Amino acid sequence: MKPLVICVIKTLCLSLFTVLALASAARADSAAMAPLVGYTNQLSYQAGDTIAFHISSKFQRFQITIQRFGIERQTVLTKEVTNGQPHAIPENASSHGANWPQTLTVTVPESWRSGYYQVFLGVSDPADSSKWIEGQSMFFVIRAAHPGKEANILYQMATNTYNAYNNWGGNSLYEFNSASVKETNRVSFLRPIPSDAYRWDLPFIEWAEKNGYRMDYAINSDFERNPDLIKHYKLVLSVGHDEYWSAGMRDQLEAFIANGGNVAFFGGNNITWQIRYEADAQEMVIWRAYYRDDPLYRPEGPNPTLATLWSHPLIGRPENQLSGVGMRFGGMHRNHGQFMDGTGAFTVHRPEHWVFAKTGLKEGQQFGGKDSIVGYECDGCEITWVDGRPQPTHRDGTPENFEVLATAPAQWPDDAWPWFKEWQPGRIGNACFGIYKKPGGGTVFTASTTNWSHGLKGHDPIVEQISRNVMDRLSKD
Repeated sequence: MKPLVICVIKTLCLSLFTVLALASAARADSAAMAPLVGYTNQLSYQAGDTIAFHISSKFQRFQITIQRFGIERQTVLTKEVTNGQPHAIPENASSHGANWPQTLTVTVPESWRSGYYQVFLGVSDPADSSKWIEGQSMFFVIRAAHPGKEANILYQMATNTYNAYNNWGGNSLYEFNSASVKETNRVSFLRPIPSDAYRWDLPFIEWAEKNGYRMDYAINSDFERNPDLIKHYKLVLSVGHDEYWSAGMRDQLEAFIANGGNVAFFGGNNITWQIRYEADAQEMVIWRAYYRDDPLYRPEGPNPTLATLWSHPLIGRPENQLSGVGMRFGGMHRNHGQFMDGTGAFTVHRPEHWVFAKTGLKEGQQFGGKDSIVGYECDGCEITWVDGRPQPTHRDGTPENFEVLATAPAQWPDDAWPWFKEWQPGRIGNACFGIYKKPGGGTVFTASTTNWSHGLKGHDPIVEQISRNVMDRLSKD
């Protein structure tokens, strides 16, 4: 392709990114002024817990409906609220919460199965009773009352990532959709948080439950706030875009693997940033490029909980050590100007591996292109090619026995992390679909792409078979 054409394509893609950013900001502003908007006092509950709803409404009377999402939407509660009133948005709502009063409470009954629940607000239009005014929805997760009793798979939802991109109240952890001059270093969970589940989580959840997989559910912070939770399961799942992890979360998962537990990352851009929870895990903090401003920064170290890239030398725990792959040698595919004409597919290198059983794939064949399963953001590792097959160098922290089963080209934009000394602008990497077993411990699989579940939504038979192979094997080992 000619350089001028490439330049034009990149310019158009960056322009599109800007438009999307402005649209995101506009959505947040409209949400702030919405006639019905709210949040819950937690994002994770068990039977017997009390859910407190904090709602701003210009209507005194409105309706609240709660549904569990899975094979189908199951309505578990419909209730009329009669004490609605509007509330102001504090200037520090993004970082310290909306601080609205409690509107109503609901006690979680035993009959509510573990799962992802969405809350819908609505009211008949006072000017035309035939019209329905919908408010901004809320979401929460119900954990199992008895962890592991009815399911040996735990599905962890990436709620930290949801909130990182959330600019309700003015700011997110990103400059592109924040009202301030630069991104904020702190965001609160006690404010309206748009759900990102539709993009990656729900297609996976719907597919899994339709295929008979019984799963319990949790959110990111449950790994830190409920340290005994994951030991009750055989397999932990991370799907989509699980980008932000605390040291407590990571410590728990690494101990789980060391004790024989299995993990499947059906996503990408995983465990890239270390965050810290504060205010009883109702706020999360990260300093990114401004890590020297972090109160815990020590120029000479140690910096075990420094809120920046996990792969930063001051932390010394690249995500590769846990997942086998990381962002440094991965990048974007068909996104942000990178490989916009890519196939969106993986190329198979080791078809004899059990992960590919019953797929009929042969070496050199591609799969997943119909639904662009390789897309948005991808993780990789440093590799060299031996007899036409990729081999990890292990210089980046990738475990010695990690096997790269399939690859797809990926690249990060030149200006992604110019402040990071190990950043190499222009380097072309790969999404490295692979697996390893920890000596004396469990197995870790990674799809290495955020868009894996798009293949499940599109009913790609190969993507479905690989997912079954991984789920069946690792939930029973």
